[in-house]
Amino acid sequence: MSIGRDLQSAIFRKGLFGHRPVVPTEPSALAEAAHRVMSKEAWAYVAGGAGQQRTVEANTAAFDHYRLVPRMLTNVENRDLRTTLFGVDMPAPLMLGPVGVLELAHPRAEHEVAAAARATGVPMVISTQASVPMEEVADDLGDTPRLYQLYWSKDESIVESFVRRAEAIGSDALVLTLDTHMLGWRTRDLDLGYLPFARGLGIAQYTSDPAFRAVVEERLSGNTGTSVRPGIREIPAALTAVASMAQHHPGKLVDNLRSGQARAAVETFLDVFSRSDLIWDDLDRLREMTDLPIVLKGLQAPEDARRALEHGVDGIIVSNHGGRQVDGAIASIDALPSIVDEVDGRIPVLFDSGIRSGADILKALALGADAVLLGRPYVYGLALAGAAGVQAVIEHMIAELDLSLGLVGCRSVDEIGRELLG
Repeated sequence: MSIGRDLQSAIFRKGLFGHRPVVPTEPSALAEAAHRVMSKEAWAYVAGGAGQQRTVEANTAAFDHYRLVPRMLTNVENRDLRTTLFGVDMPAPLMLGPVGVLELAHPRAEHEVAAAARATGVPMVISTQASVPMEEVADDLGDTPRLYQLYWSKDESIVESFVRRAEAIGSDALVLTLDTHMLGWRTRDLDLGYLPFARGLGIAQYTSDPAFRAVVEERLSGNTGTSVRPGIREIPAALTAVASMAQHHPGKLVDNLRSGQARAAVETFLDVFSRSDLIWDDLDRLREMTDLPIVLKGLQAPEDARRALEHGVDGIIVSNHGGRQVDGAIASIDALPSIVDEVDGRIPVLFDSGIRSGADILKALALGADAVLLGRPYVYGLALAGAAGVQAVIEHMIAELDLSLGLVGCRSVDEIGRELLG
């Protein structure tokens, strides 16, 4: 197979007739193009990170610490990127990572992303903070593999309900995100005074959930919400916020405005997201809830990988949440080797935070990752061209990975190892 050469040739052939790629292939050009079309609030939320953005910057800069050493005369005419994880066959060691509030990038949000995943066969990790209920995303995905990313709510009934729903949609694994039990100090969002969840965006998993709705009804019947009266000058902004809540809540806009359901749902969400009192033993409770493979996302320390093994988890994702949680944290790619060594092949180790190209994917695989999760780049593709943009980003990543694989002298992902790094 020559996925990379085929796509490369197709782009150059179309170029003869004045066509350009659906979205830019160069990572910084892709980001810049998305920046131009996204609102300032959307760009701040998607591209921004914690504090002075030092972890965001470190995530990408740290890839320069690792240099590839190509080998020659190895017959790489035919190459194979296929792999298998958690019993799922994948066309390449690549998944679409969970990104919340995708409606900031495109009004059809996960519908468009799922269409791209289905077209390419690349698994999608469905976010708890999605803009579309997981059942609708699953319908869009068809037979395409899907995983469900779980934030552990303060209300256990909601957690159990999310798990049941993930099982019902055929999720291939449960991805428990550990590093966002409280929001990091995200300066770009703070300076705009903008939290999408407070306006009803990105909470579709909750408003479509029976356990969550029961908590909302209890709140309404007991009138337990906190009422804040805006000042005269604040009324226009407050009305806009209430309208946003009603618009993004299931049902008719007028009914939502009259009933107070939408505002109560937002207030309830803000109360129940998320828990900071979890400990390792709580994983045993999650295991009792489901037979799905449990994957822990957000590990950076080898000691935590050791604890994960002791508690029988089925996989690890080395991640610092794209630099969105702790400013000045270790770059995710720098955390990867020690965790791979600690795990020593006993369970899959995946990687995210900082992937911007196929060459980046190759380096992560060389350091021991079994697959990577893609984040911001596919959101930029979504903002620029919907499903076609996401699909183009995926195809560009896989094409460059394929070409890079051959150019360093490997024929399959199984041949990739640290000996490729200088």
